[in-house]
Amino acid sequence: MTQQPETQAPAVAGAPIGFVEFVALVAALMSLTALGIDSMLPALPAIGEALNVDSDNHRQFVVTAFVVGFGAAHLIHGPLADRFGRRRVLLCSMAGYAVANAAAAMAGSFTLLLIARVVGGALIAATRVATVALVRDCFHGRAMAKVMSIAFMVFMLVPILAPSFGQGVLLFANWRGIFWAISVASLVVFTWFYLRMPETLKPEDALPLSVGRIVGGWEVTVRDRWSLGYTLASGMLLGALYGYLNSVQQIVSETFGHGSWLGGMFAATSFLMAIANLTNARLVMRLGTRLISHSALTLLILLSAVHLTLALAGIENLWTFLALQAVTMACFGLATSNFSAMAMENMGHIAGTASSVQGFVSVLLGSGIGVVIGQAFDGTTRPLEAGFLICGIISFVIVAITERGRLYRPV
Repeated sequence: MTQQPETQAPAVAGAPIGFVEFVALVAALMSLTALGIDSMLPALPAIGEALNVDSDNHRQFVVTAFVVGFGAAHLIHGPLADRFGRRRVLLCSMAGYAVANAAAAMAGSFTLLLIARVVGGALIAATRVATVALVRDCFHGRAMAKVMSIAFMVFMLVPILAPSFGQGVLLFANWRGIFWAISVASLVVFTWFYLRMPETLKPEDALPLSVGRIVGGWEVTVRDRWSLGYTLASGMLLGALYGYLNSVQQIVSETFGHGSWLGGMFAATSFLMAIANLTNARLVMRLGTRLISHSALTLLILLSAVHLTLALAGIENLWTFLALQAVTMACFGLATSNFSAMAMENMGHIAGTASSVQGFVSVLLGSGIGVVIGQAFDGTTRPLEAGFLICGIISFVIVAITERGRLYRPV
């Protein structure tokens, strides 16, 4: 029987190290994924030229390959994190991620580069699965939502800096230098985590690595209404996000003719997302995850409808695109950070496995939608804005079904 969600749950144990360092380290772990995507965007034209990619839209596969590997590997990392602990899985994955990026830096063909990207994405998926489980070991309910919001706020510094970082590397080296830099960054976070973060999985909570136990954990995860509902809702919104990541470089460069502004646009968008998550961290304990996330999702839909209307009318410019997209992405951040916490509300006893299933479903669903949106790029922003609107509406319907129509509740 499905449990009722925890609406006023306090912290379970608290951070095993200082709270500020704990949040910063969680954000750094999560940031390795964003660095692997966002720093690539300015280099896509150079990669396409160097490796003889025959279509501009096919350059998007550098992002897509990473995301596919990232999503598919979630089912592996979760059971491993529940059996061997969060620490061991994260350390092994970060070391492997450094090697995969070194391989990408040395790739002699587009095919080999894509293989390295799939492997890199698969390895670094542990920083989503095991990190969420690690946070759930220490906090739950609104307290977990607060921690994740603060971590997301710090994490947003990476999208602000990554495109500019990529452009900076291209001033002194070719695109291969970006992969070498990511490899070094992975080793830095590896060292910090190794020296400071203890294991958060209690020995008595370790689960056996057996087919029956793993399948049973998957079943519990998908049978829980909040786990499944908010995972699917997150997946729809991730589809819009991945569509944005796939096509934004072409939109800024080809649609608006200001390719050099990509870093600044990311900075503005990510800054608003960071502010949104800071606001969420301050308000979630008082207003609740549902009221905030449902309201943010509603606003995302309205903004996307306005944005699509402007695009269809042919009166959009770079400034309207930037303003509306930045606020839309802020709503995305508010919704998804709370969705993640709500999806994990009843999953504390199988946090690693549950996180892996939720990540597998949401990321693969999102990556598939993102490919469709990205490949639909036609020189305008219309496919992207239509994607945001459709994904937002479907996500809202899923949330309404999950909550049985009781939306905007302060719980």
